[in-house]
Parts: sequence; structure tokens; C-alpha cells
Amino acid sequence: MIKTCSIIGHREIEITESLKETIRKNVLRLIRNKGVSTFLFGSKGQFNSLCYDIITEIKVDYPNIKRIYIRAEYPFISKDYLDYLREFYEDSIYFDKNGNSSKLNYIKRNEYMINHSEYCLFYFDNNYTPKTKTKSGTAIAYNYAIKNNKEIINIKNGLVT
Repeated sequence: MIKTCSIIGHREIEITESLKETIRKNVLRLIRNKGVSTFLFGSKGQFNSLCYDIITEIKVDYPNIKRIYIRAEYPFISKDYLDYLREFYEDSIYFDKNGNSSKLNYIKRNEYMINHSEYCLFYFDNNYTPKTKTKSGTAIAYNYAIKNNKEIINIKNGLVT
């Protein structure tokens, strides 16, 4: 059985060596102890980019790891664009959603990722306020993961909940 982990976090974070090491340790624990071999990525955030870089480094020692980019937009892409994405990810998937607003697209994309994962690696700060002053998409996803009984690793706190 393929085990999957979603990567979801705030758009802007403070990147430190300690944060990088915490991410690395948790990703390795997921691979070695939990059997995770697939990581689902969205877009738009420093946390996603940081995790992508770390998982790509780890992939050297664990070549079976798959990085999948889940698109919130563009249901139909050209072969050239898919080939371009596959230079960075093993694959890219567009999920079927309802709704047309762009914020809703990202919320539904995160829900799709969580629904298709056993584990969720988050960077969630309860005190974070997005510049738009609306509710954080990460907060919405975090609460959705809790509601759906996912094993959550919140890198912000270094906790497994």
C-alpha cells in the first residue's frame, strides 16, 4: 500500500537552520518508520518550497520517493507543460473540484490532498494573519485534517497531533 503525506503551510515563514533540520527529521521518520513514499505538494508558499528542496535532497538516498504536484488551476495542460513539471515532480495531477473562485480552488485542492493522505506535514501558526485579513488557507486545511482524523505533524510546534 502506498502511503502519502500532504505538505501544507503558510505562504510566508521564517526559514532557519533549526526549521530545516526539524523538517528533515520528520520527513525521514515518515519514510523510515511510517512507510511514506509519496509527498503531495500544492503551491504558493515558502513552506512548500522548503519542503520540496529537503525532500529532493532526501530522494538521493531514497529514490523511490515520489513528489506529486497537485494543481488548483489549469485542468488541461499541454504535453510540453506537463513535461516541464515532470522535470521537478514525478507527476502533476489536477483534481476535479466544484467552484470557480480562486481562493475556493486552493481550499478544495488542500482538501483533496488531505483526503488522499494518511499524514499531513504542516507549518501552521495559530497567530498567523494573512495580508488579505481573511482566514488563512492553512488554518482551514489544518482544521479539515483534524476533523478527518489525519496524523498531523505541525512543524511550527514540532508536534505530532
